[in-house]
Amino acid sequence: MVAKRIQRAKNLALYRELKEIVLIILGVLCAGMGLKGFLLPNGFLDGGVIGISLLLQLKTGVDLAILVVVVNIPFIWMGFRQVSWTFALKTAFGIGFLALCLAVIPYPMVTTDKLLIAVFGGFFLGGGIGLAMRGGGVLDGTEVLAIYVTRRSFLSVGDVIMVINVLIFGSAALLINVETALYAMLTYLSASKTVDFIIHGIEEYIAVMIVSDRHEEIRQMITEELARGVTVLKGEKGFGKRGLRQNDLNILYAVVTRLEITRLKDKISEVDEKAFLIEHSIADVKGGMIKPRPLH
Repeated sequence: MVAKRIQRAKNLALYRELKEIVLIILGVLCAGMGLKGFLLPNGFLDGGVIGISLLLQLKTGVDLAILVVVVNIPFIWMGFRQVSWTFALKTAFGIGFLALCLAVIPYPMVTTDKLLIAVFGGFFLGGGIGLAMRGGGVLDGTEVLAIYVTRRSFLSVGDVIMVINVLIFGSAALLINVETALYAMLTYLSASKTVDFIIHGIEEYIAVMIVSDRHEEIRQMITEELARGVTVLKGEKGFGKRGLRQNDLNILYAVVTRLEITRLKDKISEVDEKAFLIEHSIADVKGGMIKPRPLH
C-alpha cells in the first residue's frame, strides 16, 4: 500500500513536470509570434527585459536572439539566488528556447497597422510570458529583479517594475522618438493584461465571511443549494448597532467565483437580510468544493 502511494506520488510529480515543460514551450512559441510576427519587423518595443532587448536591437543591430540570452543572464542568476535552482533552470530553458525560435522559426509578419501591432503584439507576448509563468519559469526577468530590489529597499515589487518600465519608455522617447515610446506603453499594457488573464483566469475568486444569528440556515443553504464548501469559525459578538453583545456565534467563511457572488448574496438576504458580509478577492485556491475557473 505504501509502495503504491509512493509510486502514485512519483507519477503525479512526473505529470506535473511534463505539464510545466509543455506550458513553457507553448509560451515560448506564443512569445516568438508576438516578437517576430508583430513587434520586431515594425520597430516596436515592450516593457521589461524584452523591451530592453528590443531597444538594444534597434540601436545596435545585434540579433535579438543573442540579446535575449545575454540580457537575461543576470536575471537567471538572481532567480537561482532568490527563488530556487529549479526556477532558474526552467527560466534558462525558456529563454534559450525563445532565442532558438527567434533564430530559426520563420514567423510571418502579420500586419503593418501600428495599433494592431501594439495590441496584438502585446497580446501574444503577454500570453507567452503568462504560460511560461504557469510552467514555473519566466521569459522576462523584471519580476526577479523586482524581488531582489525589494529585499534590499523600501520599494514594493510593483514600484520596482514601474521604475524599470519608466526608464525603458523614457529611453525609447530620447533615443528613438516619442511615438515609439507611446506605442511601447500600449504594448506593455496589452501584455500585462494578458499575463493577468493567463495567470488568474476568466473568473476571480472571492472570499466571503458571513456573520449572522441564523448562521446554521445559511450554512445549509450554501452547501445544499449552491453546492459550495463552508468553513465554520468560532467567534463571539462584540459591539454593534444594538450595543454590546457577548454571546458566542459561528462565522461562516466561503469561497466563490465573481460570477457566483451575486447569487450568494441574494440567497443570504432571503435567509437573513441583516446578515453582515465581508468579501475580498483572493489570488487562487486549491482543493475544497470550489468551481474550477474556465480556461484555467
